Amino acid sequence: MQRRQALQLILSSLAGVLAKAATPAFAGEVNEIRIGYQKSGLLPVLKQRQTLDAVFKPQGIAIKWVEFSFGPPILEGINTGNLDFGYTGDAPPVFAQAASANLVYAATLPGNSANGILVKDAAPLKRLADLKGKRVGFGKASSAHTTVLYALDKAGLSYSDIEPVYLSPPDGVAAFARGSIDAWAIWDPYYAISQGSGARVLADGNEVHTPQSFFLANKAFAANHGDLLAKLLNAIAIDLAWADTHRDAVAQTNYEVSGTDLEALRKAVARTQYTIQPFSAADAESQQDIANRFLKIGLLPKPVDVRDIVWKWTPAT
Repeated sequence: MQRRQALQLILSSLAGVLAKAATPAFAGEVNEIRIGYQKSGLLPVLKQRQTLDAVFKPQGIAIKWVEFSFGPPILEGINTGNLDFGYTGDAPPVFAQAASANLVYAATLPGNSANGILVKDAAPLKRLADLKGKRVGFGKASSAHTTVLYALDKAGLSYSDIEPVYLSPPDGVAAFARGSIDAWAIWDPYYAISQGSGARVLADGNEVHTPQSFFLANKAFAANHGDLLAKLLNAIAIDLAWADTHRDAVAQTNYEVSGTDLEALRKAVARTQYTIQPFSAADAESQQDIANRFLKIGLLPKPVDVRDIVWKWTPAT
């Protein structure tokens, strides 16, 4: 009997140790919030102004900023737990969900970044139908990729009618400049920069599909620290309200951080909507349509239900 009781005690203790070991690190104390961001836009301004740092400093929580060139790598960082939070355009979350990524939609930034399809001024392409048989460059699984799909549909073309060339934004700049692609789908500030340097807009993104961006969070972080995530979003909402009435300052700060052409940045900032809202049923419907389109052409590996990865944010008054 004593041996049996001893064995039960050992097994009970071992179970407790294993349970503790299996508990995600996110369930413990948070010392820092790791945010993935791109070189331009709102988040570099927040980083420069240190407003989020000031909000969380009283709790002993630091803000760690990690820079990326575009959205998909940010979501990979969130998936692996190397990031807690970040934002991207519409396509990256769809692909991340199909890959069973450990993330959730936290909030929507409607119309936060303009994009479009560019051609050289002297190019013979005059309408979207002229893209047939042409080399079109864009970031794979990016918001520009989404714009291309909707543009082709509007022109009565299929994805197989073009030759897609998958390029990161810096590689796209070089490829477009040397003429190794016939058209380039890209977002601001690259979009605004190119418009002022020998490029013509074949189609603006808003003409084919209203672009949206999203804040996303690591699923475990959102589940275990929803209070911190809500506090982060509420703080960002305050900064967005500030940005809406201080657009020159936003452009200037982006210029100081990135060195990008100031006039192009002013153009990008002028057409940016500085609004944040909870992820809605309409957002889910829009994202689901994007997912279905990528699935139809064989680029999405499996069907997804966007509603499965939505975290509910209730904004502060």
